[in-house]
Amino acid sequence: MSSEELRQEQQFVSLAHERLAQLRAEAEAAMNATIAQVSTDRQALVERDVGVAEYSATLSALNAADTGLCFGRIDRRDGVTYHIGRTGIRRDDAERTPLLIDWRARVARPFYLATGYEPMGLRRRRHITTQGRTVTALHDEIMDLADTTRTGYESHDADEVLLAALNSARTGRMGDIVSTIQAEQDHIIRAPHRGVLVVEGGPGTGKTAVALHRAAYLLYANREQLAKRAVLIVGPNPAFLGYIGEVLPSLGETGVLLATVGELFPGVSVTGTDSPAAAAVKGRADMAGALAEAVRDRQEVPEKDAPVVIRHDDGDLLLAWDIAVEARHKARESGLPHNLARPHFVFRIIDDLTTQLADRIGADPYGGPNFLGPDDIAQLGKAIAASAEVHAAIASLWPPLTPQQFLADYLAHPTHLPEDDAELIRRTGGGWTAADVPLLDEAAELLGEDNSAALAAAEAERARQIAYAQGVLDVSYASRTYEFEDKQEIDEDASEVLAAHDIIDAERMAERQEEADHRSAAERAAADRTWAFGHIIVDEAQELSAMAWRLLMRRSPTRSMTLVGDPAQTGDPAGCESWQEILAPYVQDRWQLARLGVNYRTPAEIMEYASQRRRATDPGFEPPRSIRSTGMGPWERTVPLGEVAWIAAEEAPEEGRLAVIAPRELHAELAGLEENDGPLDLSLPVVLIDPRQAKGLEFDTVLVVDPDRMSANDLYVALTRATQRLGIIRPAAATP
Repeated sequence: MSSEELRQEQQFVSLAHERLAQLRAEAEAAMNATIAQVSTDRQALVERDVGVAEYSATLSALNAADTGLCFGRIDRRDGVTYHIGRTGIRRDDAERTPLLIDWRARVARPFYLATGYEPMGLRRRRHITTQGRTVTALHDEIMDLADTTRTGYESHDADEVLLAALNSARTGRMGDIVSTIQAEQDHIIRAPHRGVLVVEGGPGTGKTAVALHRAAYLLYANREQLAKRAVLIVGPNPAFLGYIGEVLPSLGETGVLLATVGELFPGVSVTGTDSPAAAAVKGRADMAGALAEAVRDRQEVPEKDAPVVIRHDDGDLLLAWDIAVEARHKARESGLPHNLARPHFVFRIIDDLTTQLADRIGADPYGGPNFLGPDDIAQLGKAIAASAEVHAAIASLWPPLTPQQFLADYLAHPTHLPEDDAELIRRTGGGWTAADVPLLDEAAELLGEDNSAALAAAEAERARQIAYAQGVLDVSYASRTYEFEDKQEIDEDASEVLAAHDIIDAERMAERQEEADHRSAAERAAADRTWAFGHIIVDEAQELSAMAWRLLMRRSPTRSMTLVGDPAQTGDPAGCESWQEILAPYVQDRWQLARLGVNYRTPAEIMEYASQRRRATDPGFEPPRSIRSTGMGPWERTVPLGEVAWIAAEEAPEEGRLAVIAPRELHAELAGLEENDGPLDLSLPVVLIDPRQAKGLEFDTVLVVDPDRMSANDLYVALTRATQRLGIIRPAAATP
């Protein structure tokens, strides 16, 4: 009986893979045909709203689904059976019968939620383990105890599949949990995407995995809406993004932008670093007010008794204090950002200078009226507006500014801050830091971008293209008329033949020549600072500064967000330790909190050790509950730092990964361990990182070096990264 069950599942899995291969071939053929069509009929492609990017995304999803395609089956009491997989597949028949149910579909929910107490109409739940296309194991859970049918694959431990996944060796890349999603996780993954959902949980509770699977679910359930606006996932550092980078593609989703806050200002790369104290100052909410005041400082007027003198062929012109004050008032009264309000200032100044010049040139020496007419005065105004000297004088009072130019000037001479804070962030030159990016974004909002010149140029180019197209049509019409008139006899049907000008006008013809934008929504979002995302997911959300939250909220005007984090792990000096503190300025109390209380990563022995150290500074601390035990508690040794590399080599697992977590200032002393100055390669068997880099990551074995140098929060993070073994190394002698 059992061997027959295995044979049947093997046949089904083979059938599903064959159908997937067929779909993949169809998608690839369609993409190739589309690529060929792009070169011949680009506009037709745009009009049908399909393209290379769409077929490419479909093909990527089908390719990704090939690994672990089918992982479950549910047998309902009504006799209906569904196989659950990474993607939905239908049979190639007239009815398009479902062959495999997408894990995100509503009908698949009992696979994740059913229990013996609440079987949700199930008779049996089966976990299918595969290697490639081969079924390697079956695990059956009986939901209906009244059903006496047995297959021989009944599992005595309901958590057997989950524990096998948790105990497997790490690869340096996060894997998906699509086959082992737990009930508390499923409720969060499928929560409505509207509003702000906060997911709080201690180390190892699966917060990140839940967030990523939530992104995949939301894209499935709200495909039309979110595919256009894209989903943004914000991580704490590039190493973390690399660690999670393969999860969503493995779930068939590629329309997501993964970025750190430091990567959310197009055109700016983070190459510098701040001291923790400087980053804390830059991250405070009052920096927004300081920058706003600094922008107002750039809107100057002359001294009362020292007008700006502007050289002119017909005599010097004077830009007086009272006129400048009036012009500044009108510009500020517009409520527009600095660069967009500037034309109001400029026009008022030019108007006054024109009046000065008109009074001088057109004055009647005998006291009569000015003899210049309106047209003459208008010409003078154009000359004034075209004067380089005039624009230089105006720019000295109200300069056009870019965010980069403004912030560089501000950091060289910080204002509107306490002197101690100003001294901490004062900087001339050097690369942009991660803490600068929210300030650049704030500056961009305060300054605005005057794109009137670019729009005018684009409109002029469009007019040129339309004029050219009209010329082509005119030539076509003239040629056809000449052809007909030159004939001795004109066929009666000849007049019915349509020419180009009969079926298309110049504007439509010009549009056909425009280059279509085939970038995905995520690619377009990455290049557009003002992009409004359909949903934003923030991991390690407690680490973000108040200024970083201002940046993110601008990118989510609908406030559709999922925030994932643990205030007990806050390590950044600019971070927030209260969700209310983060959200009150934007949504007040209109947000929901969901807690994850089960620790899937950290063995109970290690979690107890970490909790004891945490309670030294927070007596009321309660850790998440670990669901597994290894029987191996953490060990401690006191050795010279030079021996840490030897210990790491000795402790490194045959399969899996080991991390040495040490304060940054000790890395140079840990001889034999390579420091990661560039991108962190988590695929290496041994890596050296600091506690901040370790956030969100997990390793089979962890060595924590000199824990006494770490803050309580950083130590808690470091102690809870291991899935199997933890070692504590204390220096044998004091380090400088």
